[in-house]
Amino acid sequence: MATNPSASMEAIPPVTTAAAWRGDELVKSGEWIYLLSDAQVLELEQLGKRFLDENPDLRTVQASDYPLVACAQAVKEWGADVDYGRGFVLVRGLRTYLYSDAFSAAIYYILGLHMGDPIRQNEMGDLIDHVYATSDKTMDDPTALSAKVRDKLVYHSDSSDIVSLMCLRPAKEGGASCLVSGAQIYNEILKRRPDLAPLLLEPFHWDWRKQDHSAPADTYTSPIVSLVDGVFSMYAGSLYILTAQEYEGVPKLTPEQIEVLELFDTITYEEGMAIEMDFRPGDIQWLSNYAALHARTTFWDYPEPQRRRHLLRLWLSRDAGRPVVDGFGKNGVVQVRSAPRDGAPEHPEAHFDIYGMSVPRVIE
Repeated sequence: MATNPSASMEAIPPVTTAAAWRGDELVKSGEWIYLLSDAQVLELEQLGKRFLDENPDLRTVQASDYPLVACAQAVKEWGADVDYGRGFVLVRGLRTYLYSDAFSAAIYYILGLHMGDPIRQNEMGDLIDHVYATSDKTMDDPTALSAKVRDKLVYHSDSSDIVSLMCLRPAKEGGASCLVSGAQIYNEILKRRPDLAPLLLEPFHWDWRKQDHSAPADTYTSPIVSLVDGVFSMYAGSLYILTAQEYEGVPKLTPEQIEVLELFDTITYEEGMAIEMDFRPGDIQWLSNYAALHARTTFWDYPEPQRRRHLLRLWLSRDAGRPVVDGFGKNGVVQVRSAPRDGAPEHPEAHFDIYGMSVPRVIE
């Protein structure tokens, strides 16, 4: 970790790496889709079956317990794409129509272990979370949780090095996953308002309570842009910056900060900036939270509970040697998977086996 050397100074130059892309150009190729071979699918199915039989503790199981051979090179390629390339990859080809949800979750968790170390996604301790609508609330409702509603989600970053989704069942209609390049957004801001660009390297207050109702504090702080040793990273989501303004003691945003946030959002939603993908059953998306922001369109479910849109989500810590400034994103406040925060006892509803984690928890 390091301080932001460019903060309060000149704007950093444009980003020219593969992480700066436009969706209308990227969608023309299928380079971001990795199709598993028959041998790779067979290996994952065999490992998934063994994982179910052994039912290890999700807090302590290691990638070395389930070594990969046929998929080993693929995992290296996915990691390179996430760390040093466009920032994401979509993996396709698993036969989830033949699997139970627990079997799908087992394969997913094994791959997650090889891509990074899972971290806890909330104060309850969930290591696999479920994106599964349990209410008709909208995001205008302060009690709504984004993973539990059908409403559209605005572009944002999650609280880990990598965020991943696995599709068990898509929606009847809608629910597209939308990604936009953080580097490309920055390049556009730099082009249009170079005077505002340096503000992105200064700390903002973020609403922690709205992201997790059980959070131990109302807010945390982070800049939007990190630049260390020439490596550009972004952590964004103006919604949580704006709602953090409601808490006592949070400094009010300056007119210039409001202006750069508004410009950021305007550029993010301009036609051609984002790429949209409709998940198919078995699809797995690996995404760097430092490279791309993600969102979701509104979706409509089938009436039968067993047919409703259901995704699994992993948050991963990944030691890829990526330098970021101190306190960047939520990395300073997330929980490791092996133990709860500050030695606190496990949540009474916590469960850390694959069978328990494969059942959605109704929390609204």
